[in-house]
Amino acid sequence: MWPLYAAGFTTAFGAHGIAANLGGFSDDAVTSLLVLGGLLALYDGAEVVLKPVFGSLADRIGAKPVLLGGLVFFAAASALYAVADSPGWLWAARLGQGAAASAFSPSASALVARLNPAAKRGRAFGSYGFYKSIGYTLGPLLGGLLVWAGGLRLLFTVMAVLAAAVAAWAVLAVPVVPPLPKRRQTLADLARRLADRSFLAPTAALAAATAALSVGVGFLPVSGAVAGLGTVTTGAAVSVLAACAAIVQPYAGRALDAGRLTTRTGLAVGLAGTAAGLLCATLPGLVGVLSAAVLIGAGTGLITPLGFTALATSTPEERMGQTMGSAELGRELGDAGGPLLVAAVATVSTLTYGFAALAVLLTVGPLLTLASLRRRSDRAPR
Repeated sequence: MWPLYAAGFTTAFGAHGIAANLGGFSDDAVTSLLVLGGLLALYDGAEVVLKPVFGSLADRIGAKPVLLGGLVFFAAASALYAVADSPGWLWAARLGQGAAASAFSPSASALVARLNPAAKRGRAFGSYGFYKSIGYTLGPLLGGLLVWAGGLRLLFTVMAVLAAAVAAWAVLAVPVVPPLPKRRQTLADLARRLADRSFLAPTAALAAATAALSVGVGFLPVSGAVAGLGTVTTGAAVSVLAACAAIVQPYAGRALDAGRLTTRTGLAVGLAGTAAGLLCATLPGLVGVLSAAVLIGAGTGLITPLGFTALATSTPEERMGQTMGSAELGRELGDAGGPLLVAAVATVSTLTYGFAALAVLLTVGPLLTLASLRRRSDRAPR
């Protein structure tokens, strides 16, 4: 499992470590905000398009080869800019990193599910989410230190070495999980399976959690600055958010495995807590920012392992990669949609109303989750 945790850390560290430092330390490549937006969108855009594709490929040929291929390609894409060091190759490297992450991220999730029995999947996904959150937390800080010490090329060099080392580790430690025989699936079959409540409810919860997390990281510093808080204080609040998300995930997974927590209750409580955090963000001053960070972090930390465990439990083993890739697509859409919604509302009113609008959507989420999962439970044979 440890190489899979390291793969999760790698994709998170690569996404945030580089993104957080493109604008401030690459004046030769980032000549405008439009160029910066394009470079940031390349990574996420590749993930939106390719994650379901590579998830299905993992089901067809096995998750380990796709995991290894993605890590190797990530190392090669990172090394490309480290060697070439030109603005044009930065675009190619960033696109390559996003495409590579699209391969090894859903493959790692599928292997987490396949390598653990159902009774231990909550703990496994909780640990996987913990190390991924650590990557998101440390990425901007460590990335900034590396860029300060040796420029953007040093950061890309470290990313190349990290991905190559994780790939070598996975070759030695991760067992081969052969693809399982499966009946032919038509597009109609796929549509019916992805439209089923057992897929839609956890995926919607994961998308909502990712939307709130992205909004918290991006807009809480803005809210704090409006309240007169300094950059150190607002940066600490974002760190609190990420730390809460990381710490809660293993505990949530263990509680699920032990039967102390159900998926239905956990997702509903997580969505309600996250919505409460967004409402706290509407309060002025330090109290509003810190309380929002704690509640958003804890809520998303509760949702993430429960959502992935629910997906793994309801998915046929032979379709695990496809499901994880599709669920990751839902998360990416939430990651983009949450900030867009808040920004759009804030543009025509204020940021306070932007937070409130997303909170309303997440408040409806628990009711829909409870209703859909309860109906599914009622139909189950007794």
